[in-house]
Amino acid sequence: MFRRTLPFLALALLPSLAAAQGFMQVSDRSLQAMPVKYHKVEVTVDNQVATTEVDQVFLNPNGRQIEATYVFPVPAGASMSRLSMWINGVEQEAELLDSEKARGIYEDIVRSRQDPALLEFVGSRMFRLRVFPILPGEEKRVKLSYSETLKADAGICQFRYGLNTARFSSQAVQEVRVSVKVKSNVPIKGIISPSHAVDVARKSDFEATAVYEAANVAPDRDFVLYYSQGEGEFGLNLVAQRTPGEDGYFMLLLAPRAEARDGEILKRDVCFVLDTSMSMSEQDRIAQAKKALKAGLQTLNPGDRFNVVAFSTEVYPWSEALMEANDANIQAAGGFIEKLKARGGTNISGALEKALALSPGDAARPYMVIFMTDGEPTLGEVEPDRILALTREKNSSKARIFTLGVGFDLNVRLLDLLAEEHGGLREYVTPTEALETRMAAYYEKLGAPVLSDVKLEIPGDGTEIYDVYPKKLTDIFKGQQIAVFGRFRADGARSIRLKGTVNGQPREFVYETRFPAQSAEHESVPRLWAISKVGHLSDAIRLNGEKEELKKEIIALAKEFGVVTQYTSFLVLEDNARNGVAGGRFGGRRNLRVTGGGGAPAPEAPRNGFERKGIPAAGAPTDDPAVMFPDGEESDHNESADGRMKGDSGESMGRGRAPGKAAGVYDAMGVGGGAGGVKASRDADAMKGGRDVGGSKKVQQVGTRTFYLSDEGVWVDGEFKPEMKKTTIEYLSDEYFKLLKDKPGLARYFAIGGRLIVVISENEALEVVPAPEKK
Repeated sequence: MFRRTLPFLALALLPSLAAAQGFMQVSDRSLQAMPVKYHKVEVTVDNQVATTEVDQVFLNPNGRQIEATYVFPVPAGASMSRLSMWINGVEQEAELLDSEKARGIYEDIVRSRQDPALLEFVGSRMFRLRVFPILPGEEKRVKLSYSETLKADAGICQFRYGLNTARFSSQAVQEVRVSVKVKSNVPIKGIISPSHAVDVARKSDFEATAVYEAANVAPDRDFVLYYSQGEGEFGLNLVAQRTPGEDGYFMLLLAPRAEARDGEILKRDVCFVLDTSMSMSEQDRIAQAKKALKAGLQTLNPGDRFNVVAFSTEVYPWSEALMEANDANIQAAGGFIEKLKARGGTNISGALEKALALSPGDAARPYMVIFMTDGEPTLGEVEPDRILALTREKNSSKARIFTLGVGFDLNVRLLDLLAEEHGGLREYVTPTEALETRMAAYYEKLGAPVLSDVKLEIPGDGTEIYDVYPKKLTDIFKGQQIAVFGRFRADGARSIRLKGTVNGQPREFVYETRFPAQSAEHESVPRLWAISKVGHLSDAIRLNGEKEELKKEIIALAKEFGVVTQYTSFLVLEDNARNGVAGGRFGGRRNLRVTGGGGAPAPEAPRNGFERKGIPAAGAPTDDPAVMFPDGEESDHNESADGRMKGDSGESMGRGRAPGKAAGVYDAMGVGGGAGGVKASRDADAMKGGRDVGGSKKVQQVGTRTFYLSDEGVWVDGEFKPEMKKTTIEYLSDEYFKLLKDKPGLARYFAIGGRLIVVISENEALEVVPAPEKK
């Protein structure tokens, strides 16, 4: 389906969404560029005024002394009348160039480097500073700061920073860190990043911090952070994107306040279940697990009731009934935990049956089973499908089951389905992660439920409102934040209702919001919706078996929105392949392999002229376990997931396989145990929340457009059709730069590469072609 494209002239009015980032331009163009050694960003947002402090170290890789110019494009809307930079501890003031003077410098750099990456900054101001001398192998440290005012839309603010260092450097960055501290006089509700995995700490209702850290990566996307504000017990904020004449997309952020008040925390019944089988003796797991479990007991609130169940060959409850969470009982349970030893097999079915039997059946109190294991079932009922069936049969009290898998020797599908079918959450700890810390954090996360039996009601759901994900919400906990994505047809005001129970009493929260007839301010929302939908559909296939209609829907979404999935490594974009300009295969854990015209796949053309062999992009898919999990582990016991799959006799689940799965898709889905299974589960959770965990150097998203790299090295707009009229323009010609000056909205697309086709109206496309070779 063709998504309406703005008329050609309207492109001139599009604002630049480029996020700034500084780089070193080496004066001698025959020398190597200066790569970034580390890139640290500290941001403080105080009532929507964001102050960004950038700390970068550049390295001279050349064997001679060089001169360079540090260039920093000024972000649109940033307050930067003066920019002080510290070069190796000495403060220097950079020269501020207006947009017209900066344009010539940007264009000169583009011409000299034969690289259009800077075109998206054309039209913005520039700070520059000459740096000389730079000795062979010498590092130059640059520190700078700037401020900007963030706009709020329906209580949601967006911060963006240009973290994409792959534009300017072919080498991995040793250390990357972005820290955003948000302070507000209005209570902060949710804080999420759709671009990167961030750790969020909520100090209070009025202060929160989000941190992204990575090592030895080549960041290939900008950092984006959303945070919402609002009064009341729950924050509910909605933003939308809608092109006139088309259905719109929305993102709704839901979060309780960080500081729960008296009466807002639900009284709960909790059963902590701990695997004490022999495998728990490895890597000091049992000692760490016992410490974490005792810390988990400290998360119990006054009025809670609890029990502890240990299991190996047999099942050992601490008490035959739930006990009040008082100091004496918590101390006694701690003594029971301390005496536990790792021995015997893994009786998962027996442990689940005992934990469910302990439920008092009190409808006014949620009953939570927090189930931790590091292995597959070896005793009792060992067939996973039978364990699931027995759990459904025994769970008459509708207990919530929260699973915590440790290591890679797990039946990931079994643990995921236990959580999925019984209203819980799932979590995994890999062998190189700190077990005690991760377990304790999981217990803390589940320590304060504030709303159970949750329902979200949007008027017109199923007709005017559709394709909403997630379909159902789990219990909500203090500090949790939930993103809901969907489509809408009719505009206008709506009353959204959040319903649930608190200590057995029904509660309802009503939020007035408006769905717009037109909105172009949130270009990322349609793709976030697509990522979330793909995450839910992929999870359904991974857990319940492949269905053709789900597979087709995933492929269609992947093609339209450039989402890398488990199927798209086998996808041929037939519409464009016939014309030899686009099409191909882009992989869940491979680069996009484009086929067309019957020829062999073309050699991969790196973005912006840089070769990046062996360097993982931040969040990019790969076959290398060292990238999937940085320390390179494949299995706790040196048993690969592939080896397990080959030994599978084909039973419905075997070592974790979903019913009806062929081996090839089984591998791509990461259905089994091992690193692949754990990664697939984690990735699905991230995608459900709208975070892109994939990536391909042959698929790029620019605003609402998706571009694919063809066999011939041409970036092709996903909306291009062969019957469209094409106008050609020569790359880096005078006409090329004149067009960019007249139509600055094109710059964001031209920055992709030197050869591309971009749709400029419903029936017309513009093609950038290389200059003819000089004879």
